[in-house]
Amino acid sequence: MKVTLSLIKADVGGYPGHSSVHPMLKEKAAEMLENAKNNGLLIDYRVVGVGDDLQLIMTHKFGEDNEKIHKLAWDTFKEATEIAKKLKLYGAGQDLLKDAFSGNVRGLGPGIAEMSFEERKGEPVVAFMMDKTEPGAFNLPIFRMFADPFNTPGLVIDPTMHDGFLFEVWDIMEHKRVMIKSPEELYDLLALIGAKSRYVIKRVFPSERHPKIPKSEPVAVISTEKLYQIAGEYVGKDDPVALVRSQSGLPALGEVLEPFSFPHLVSGWMRGSHNGPIMPVGLKDAKCTRFDGPPRVVALGFQLSEGKLVGPVDLFDDPAFDNARKMANEIADYMRRHGPFEPHRLPLEDMEYTTLPKVMEKLKNRFEKI
Repeated sequence: MKVTLSLIKADVGGYPGHSSVHPMLKEKAAEMLENAKNNGLLIDYRVVGVGDDLQLIMTHKFGEDNEKIHKLAWDTFKEATEIAKKLKLYGAGQDLLKDAFSGNVRGLGPGIAEMSFEERKGEPVVAFMMDKTEPGAFNLPIFRMFADPFNTPGLVIDPTMHDGFLFEVWDIMEHKRVMIKSPEELYDLLALIGAKSRYVIKRVFPSERHPKIPKSEPVAVISTEKLYQIAGEYVGKDDPVALVRSQSGLPALGEVLEPFSFPHLVSGWMRGSHNGPIMPVGLKDAKCTRFDGPPRVVALGFQLSEGKLVGPVDLFDDPAFDNARKMANEIADYMRRHGPFEPHRLPLEDMEYTTLPKVMEKLKNRFEKI
């Protein structure tokens, strides 16, 4: 059976501040998605909150960028926004950057990760949801899942993975993309994705020689929406999401999760202006409080069965990730002690779309030639 898995998210109001999603917003979203399921639009769905982002996980038969599915998500976010306004939640509707729906939600503010594929005999999928960071935060973990044999031994010992994977990398400043093969072009890939604020992994495909999965089917997809490029100014961090398939010629579940045992530095955190560690947490800890963070990532695991979402399993709600959380807290302590100094605060070129330029404007006429 060919199924489409859509993960669409938006910040439509934080509670309190930027820390979490109010239960009434999740209830309204679940009500609307249940109606869509009963009317045959959706096969299945789940609604969760990660940080201050409302997350819609949906399965259906209509393919990617489908107008009906995207309008459902848009209408759901709009209805939740109305509740957020009545409750005076912070930043009500802040990710809904345009007034009118125009066929799909791309370019309107919400983040989207979608993939269509033929269900295998066993189809494990992980939905990753981040808060207080940018799309490039997925570069390192996705690279490690699909290209690093020190993380993924299947690249060495599983013959179905031995030919590697194809990475679709987007230049989100110039709005271009390039396809790069791994392992053949591994160093070219790293040359780009190490610059995570500009070059972002969008999709991963199997090798054309993969014996089990068609080369046209993505095995991972990441949201790449940049809010400041839509709004023209800082309106919040992008809070990316990703979908990753696993097992049977793909990285095993443990290989998909292993990159997050290292809380790598990402951009975002307080006011979208600071570098900090990404902390893997269970849903119960997916609220951002310390300095509006540190940035969080949640992983929900599902088995797909005829489009039905079997699960989720809250995969980071596991003591095996306690050391990663401890390390993240230690890194947060270290970074915070820098206060307003780089490298805790982002470099000036990355501060262009924050509120800092308003401060610089006030000072510009006071500079004298030396």
